[in-house]
Amino acid sequence: MRRPTTASPSRTPLAPVAAGLGLLLLGSLLCGVALGAAGVAAADVLRFLWAGLTGGTVSAADGAAYTIVWEIRLPRVVLGAVVGAGLASVGVAVQAMVRNALADPFVLGISSGAAVGANAVILLGAFAGLGVWALSVSAFGSALAAMALVYAAARTPQGLTPLRLILTGTALAYGFEAVTTVMVFGAARGEAARSAMMWLLGSLGGATWAQVPIAAVTVALGWAWLRRRAEALNALAMGDETAAALGVRPDVLRRELFLVTAAVTGTVVAVSGAIGFVGLMVPHLVRMVAGADHRRVLVLAPLAGAVLLVWADLLSRLLLAPAELPVGVITAVVGVPAFLLLMRRGNRPLGGR
Repeated sequence: MRRPTTASPSRTPLAPVAAGLGLLLLGSLLCGVALGAAGVAAADVLRFLWAGLTGGTVSAADGAAYTIVWEIRLPRVVLGAVVGAGLASVGVAVQAMVRNALADPFVLGISSGAAVGANAVILLGAFAGLGVWALSVSAFGSALAAMALVYAAARTPQGLTPLRLILTGTALAYGFEAVTTVMVFGAARGEAARSAMMWLLGSLGGATWAQVPIAAVTVALGWAWLRRRAEALNALAMGDETAAALGVRPDVLRRELFLVTAAVTGTVVAVSGAIGFVGLMVPHLVRMVAGADHRRVLVLAPLAGAVLLVWADLLSRLLLAPAELPVGVITAVVGVPAFLLLMRRGNRPLGGR
C-alpha cells in the first residue's frame, strides 16, 4: 500500500509563521479583554488575570473592573478564539471532503438545523427546565438531528459522494431556514425575535466560563483527528481515484470527516450562533501562505481563525458601543470583499488546487 502524500511543499517556513500567529493571538486576546465600552488599561488587565489565575486578591476599588475582565470579557474572547479555530479547521476539512473550494462548515445544513433548536428555546421557551443550558443543548441536539438527516438522505450504497452531500445539505438547509423563519414571524414578543436574529447572525454576548471547556475540548479533539489524517486529506483533495490508488478509502474517510465536522460545527454553533465566512475564507488565506499541504494548513488555520474571530467580535462591540452588532455581520463585511479579491487573483483556482 502506497503512503498517501502529494501536496507540493511551500517555500514559506512553517515554524516562524506559526509562532508569529501565536504571538498575534495572544496580543489579540489582550486587546479583546482591555478594549470595550468601558476601557481597562493593559497593565490592569494583566494584574487582574494574574490574580484570577493564582487566586490572588484585588482591592474593593478594582472590584468592578476585575469583574468586567475576568467574568465578562475573558470568557468571551477565549470562546471567540475557540470558535474561530474550530470553524477554520472544519472549513479545511469540508473543502477537502467535498472537493469544492467554495464549501464551508455550514454547507452541510448543520448550522441551519442548529438554528431550529436554538429558536425553539428563544421564541417558544422549549427545554426551559435546563435553565442556562437550554439554548446550547437544544442547538446541539438539533444540529445532530440535522446531521443524521443529511447523512441518511445523501448516503447511497456506494457511500457518500461530494455532489450529493452538497446538494442534500443545501436543500435541507433551505428547509431548516424556512422553519426558523416561520418561528421568528410567529413570535409573540418583539424582543424575542430580536434575540433570535442576533443568534442567527452569530453572537458571543452570552459567553460564560461554563461554555468554554466543552467547546475547547471538542475543537481540540476534532483538530487532533484532522491533523492525524492530513496526508489522507491531501489524497482525497485530488479525487477519489487518486486517493484509492494511494491506499485511502474515500467513502470511509468521507464518512469519518462528516461525523467529525458535524460534531465540531454543532458544538461551536451551539455556543456562538451561526457565524459565517470564517470557515470559507481562512483556509484560502492560509493556503496562500502555506501551500495546499493539509499538514501545514491545519497548523496555521486554527490560529488564523482564532485571531480573525477575536478581532471581529471586538469590532462588533466597539462600532456601535454600548450597543453590539452581531459578529456575523463583521465577518461578512470583511469576508465578502476578501472573497471577491480571491476570485479575481489570476487564474489559480481557489484554495490553491
